[in-house]
Amino acid sequence: MDRVSENAAPVPVTGVGVLDKAMVVMRAVSDAPCGLAQLQASTGLPRATAHRLASALEAHGLLRRDAAGRFELGHGLVALGQLSADRFPLVDVARPVATALRDATGEAVQVFVREGNQRRCVLSLESAHGLRWIVPEGSLLPIEVGSSGRLLEGERARNGWMQSVGEREAGVASVSAPIHTADGAIIGALSVSGPVERLTKQPGKRFGAMVVAAASEIRL
Repeated sequence: MDRVSENAAPVPVTGVGVLDKAMVVMRAVSDAPCGLAQLQASTGLPRATAHRLASALEAHGLLRRDAAGRFELGHGLVALGQLSADRFPLVDVARPVATALRDATGEAVQVFVREGNQRRCVLSLESAHGLRWIVPEGSLLPIEVGSSGRLLEGERARNGWMQSVGEREAGVASVSAPIHTADGAIIGALSVSGPVERLTKQPGKRFGAMVVAAASEIRL
């Protein structure tokens, strides 16, 4: 049975009203293609506002219409996503290390980076177990809870790793280690996570050294 992370952080409110509303539209469409009525229901925006914003995003290539006329994510996001990856190669550098860690532990592995006062999952590798913990790539999560969040917030890692048990989601344990740049700055966090039944209430004792060793192999 898959256990999927659902406690995502709320959409940030910047005070730039039209931008915040546009992002609400984008988030709604990212969940599933939306007709106008569904888009209005999902966002809570007035019908005219939802239509105006979605049409403007479509004109910029950030949304498109599918064969049924519903709003869908636009092809312009593909180019922007590739540019983002090219300019921030952490995922490509971390992937082989994270894959080896996933295979060695048998548990799910993620890479998180700080994004303002939150953390974003930029790489997520699933466990092969029937009962597993899944954090979808791109998820934006709170930074003040969870081992990776507290690391990215600046909390000092004991023995090079930090663990958490049930902090953000009941029954889930994790252990994380910081990923450093060549000059020693923390650029991300590498995590192993899964059900507490397997990781135990002391996940650091089980996997901490492995996570620290793997994180040390990731360099930009």
